[in-house]
Amino acid sequence: MAQVEIYSSMFCPFCSRAKHLLSQKGVEFIEIDVDTSPGRRNEMLQRANGQHTVPQIFIDDAHVGGSDDLATLDRAGKLDGMLGLG
Repeated sequence: MAQVEIYSSMFCPFCSRAKHLLSQKGVEFIEIDVDTSPGRRNEMLQRANGQHTVPQIFIDDAHVGGSDDLATLDRAGKLDGMLGLG
């Protein structure tokens, strides 16, 4: 299965939506809270090519984007393959 990382913040509804979608698929993910670890926000900015909103999602170190991007991949039938789901 793919390694999934999500940069998020506590009260972000888009973060919750992305995590819910992944959880429904049975995918474990690493959550990086940029509120409690401010230095990680700079890391996110670098990895996400300057994108500053949360969530920023990475699958196997490839930048996917935010919650809407994740949902778009799912609707297009591409997300399961990226996640290594059969």
